[in-house]
Amino acid sequence: MAFYKEWAGQFKGYNHNIKLAFMANILTQIGFGIFMVIYNFYIRELGYSESVIGQIISMTALATAFILVPAGISSDRIGRKKAMMFGAVSTGVVMLFRSMVEMQELLILFAFLTGLTTAFLQVSGIPWLAENSKADQRVHLFSIHFAIMTGANVIGNLSGGILTDLFSLFVDQLTSIRITLLIASIFFIAGLFPILRFTEVPKDKNDVKGFKDFSLKNLSLKNEGVKIIAMFAFAQLLIGIGAGLVIPYLNLYFADRFEASNSAIGIIISLGQAATAFAMIIGPFVVRKVGEVTAVVILQLLSLPFLLLTAYTENLWLAVIGFLFRQALMNAGNPIQMSLMMSKVNDSMKGLANSVNQMVFNLGWAVMGPVSTGIVMKYGAYWGYALVFTITASLYLIGSLYFFFVFRSYNKTKTAAPSVKIV
Repeated sequence: MAFYKEWAGQFKGYNHNIKLAFMANILTQIGFGIFMVIYNFYIRELGYSESVIGQIISMTALATAFILVPAGISSDRIGRKKAMMFGAVSTGVVMLFRSMVEMQELLILFAFLTGLTTAFLQVSGIPWLAENSKADQRVHLFSIHFAIMTGANVIGNLSGGILTDLFSLFVDQLTSIRITLLIASIFFIAGLFPILRFTEVPKDKNDVKGFKDFSLKNLSLKNEGVKIIAMFAFAQLLIGIGAGLVIPYLNLYFADRFEASNSAIGIIISLGQAATAFAMIIGPFVVRKVGEVTAVVILQLLSLPFLLLTAYTENLWLAVIGFLFRQALMNAGNPIQMSLMMSKVNDSMKGLANSVNQMVFNLGWAVMGPVSTGIVMKYGAYWGYALVFTITASLYLIGSLYFFFVFRSYNKTKTAAPSVKIV
């Protein structure tokens, strides 16, 4: 009861903008969840190899890494609402095209465009929540935000596998996948309607001046905000490189090593997302016990044995257990990290901070996509995946230890000074 009252009280304290953001998040993430769990199979059904899948994933991540900082700066200048409106519409339209094109060049082109357009949603969501909340609300708020995102992905992942298998009873496999992808695109576009109802507060005159006077020469490590952003970015780069080896190919891992069906894979991925949502809700309680930085590190380190279990087991049930616990524990620290970062930088730098953080993460995905598929193609479904999972575990370990030693002195009282501006 105390648990329920705490979270219910937090939710009631959120303003109209935050609740609309939750609704937009649900719709876009259901669409994206359906799309991402099925799209790799669409490429395979067209007759392309794993190397093409690797190229497509890499191009999406590369485009996102390329555009994130400009998108973050644009979001700071033009406003979160306009940036998110553009991201929702353009990404939904690109997803519609991705559901229909078949030429390899077009597949790669639209993957690149997806990376460009989704960036505007990615860089604006967290700053929007931060700007519409108080500092003492943010650990709970970001936990709810990521839990809702993850829960919507659960629905999407489940729906993707089930819809594809259902449609395949009436049409051929390629057509069934294509219909499912089109449905996913429509869900994503529907996320525009809550965004249209956002009420954006006019910017402070000093902030507007700061945005207009922005220049790359202001990005000096002498600026405390820039220094913090750079430290967070390096930690995310290590994690992103590790994640890029494994996460985009989890559906192929279960298909290749265990010959699981589309529905089974959708259910497994969905269970992983559900476990993650639960772990994110527990996050604030861990923070109260040990603090933000230690909570992140403990959760990430606890995930490593389960990652290695997934890497080396030949039993599907053990693989699923390893996957569920790794997914939940590794991602449970994300809202805590976001809360920590948003509390350390001024409002005029929140979009930049979020975009740099995500840029380096996507850069890791872009670089490691072809590496991962190359290793699996060379060493096979067992040793190939075992090797990439082990490399990922090593990178996660290094990233977690780095995060602890760099940020352990940053406690909750060290928040961003209101006077810090980019001018």
